[in-house]
Amino acid sequence: MANIMKLMKQAADMQKNMAKAQEALASVELEHGSGGGAVTVKISGDGSITALRIDPKVVQAGDAEMLEDLVLTAVRGAQELAKETAASEMKKLTAGMNLPPGFGF
Repeated sequence: MANIMKLMKQAADMQKNMAKAQEALASVELEHGSGGGAVTVKISGDGSITALRIDPKVVQAGDAEMLEDLVLTAVRGAQELAKETAASEMKKLTAGMNLPPGFGF
């Protein structure tokens, strides 16, 4: 019975730590660009896009398809960066526990 209580306490502690880590991730600002910086996306560690910057020279070029590709590439890169950052932080909390992917997100 003592082992079950210990396990329950560990699970509760881990849950609190994960909530704190998720709050901290929300305050982390990451940035990813495409086209040599022609398009830049800022994203928080929790995956919320906070800003998008497009170099006016790209707009003046008049190539809408290229601009669309640059924006899409920058957004996808920023999302991947946020995902990797979040996974890295959560891995620190769950080290050695062999939890399934996505646990606690």
